[in-house]
Amino acid sequence: MEKEKEKKDIRRLSAEQLARFLKEIGEAPFRAKQIQEWLWQKSVKTFDEMTNLSIKTRELLEQHFVINQIAVDKMQRSTDGTIKNAVQLYDGKVVESVLIPTDTRITACISSQVGCSLDCHFCATARLKRMRNLNPDEIYDQVVAIREQAEEFFDRPLSNIVLMGMGEPLLNYQNVLTAIDKITSPKGLGMAARRITLSTVGIPKMIKKMADDQVRFNLAVSLHSAIDEVRSQLMPINNTNSLEDLKEALLYWYAHTQRKITFEYVVWKGINDTERDVRALIKFCKAIPSKVNLIEYNPIDDGPYQQADPEALQMYIDMLERHCVTVNVRRSRGKDIDAACGQLANKELTSIRE
Repeated sequence: MEKEKEKKDIRRLSAEQLARFLKEIGEAPFRAKQIQEWLWQKSVKTFDEMTNLSIKTRELLEQHFVINQIAVDKMQRSTDGTIKNAVQLYDGKVVESVLIPTDTRITACISSQVGCSLDCHFCATARLKRMRNLNPDEIYDQVVAIREQAEEFFDRPLSNIVLMGMGEPLLNYQNVLTAIDKITSPKGLGMAARRITLSTVGIPKMIKKMADDQVRFNLAVSLHSAIDEVRSQLMPINNTNSLEDLKEALLYWYAHTQRKITFEYVVWKGINDTERDVRALIKFCKAIPSKVNLIEYNPIDDGPYQQADPEALQMYIDMLERHCVTVNVRRSRGKDIDAACGQLANKELTSIRE
């Protein structure tokens, strides 16, 4: 077992590095392309499955490398069809991913970190704290697993991906971009970038970096308030990354990408359910090409964060529409299995930390 740990995951190698290795061991460098196809297009889990390689080549790969595949340790199915996966990583740590089916699409909600360091007060994942970043292959493997479930349980293809699971994607920037490149590449899963949305709490310098890097996927920002003091109470990151800084970064994003931002927004009872809150949101949206998703909240305990009254939600809808701000209401899926927005936190890990 100790020897296994010393082996490098073959998916950490670029095609060029793999070709060099093959040349060093007396194998034809062109085999690198075949191996990469097996790893990223066909998502094989073992070297034995690489059937167009000789047995000798497969044995050499086995001697030098591992394929650190994820394993769906536990799968739960909701009454509404939602599937939540407890995903075990190669080092025994666990993250969660979710398959969300609707009449028109099947969406994979995937994680980018084990836990999270941002301490948003309303989110279950924040209770875990951040343990480590996910590697590109671990992000990619979550998509592969959900794609297989979509075919198995719904006989339909996976259509959309949201990086909205555990963790803050922009604090694992390079690994997330590498994973998305593999997911969208014709040499990988070949999914369209426009069907991928990265959701962030809003880190201005990283949003600008994404724009500079000319990413092709969509951007969603967890806003929840357009009033600094209210947002800071909800999300401590706002203390060092103000709404004004966020606005500047989002305008920079739009100028470079021409893609509207989606604001994810939960209305909580007694916290952001007044006319003042709505007017601030309208003003913020008017300054930035955007739309608003009002998300049904899923309480994680009996604390102060509780779903607002229906009248407050309707007030938001009416006022936003009256001011020509596009608004959608997102009803939560998978609440009965703790798979809904804000509920992702492996319960065994949470109880250990508490």
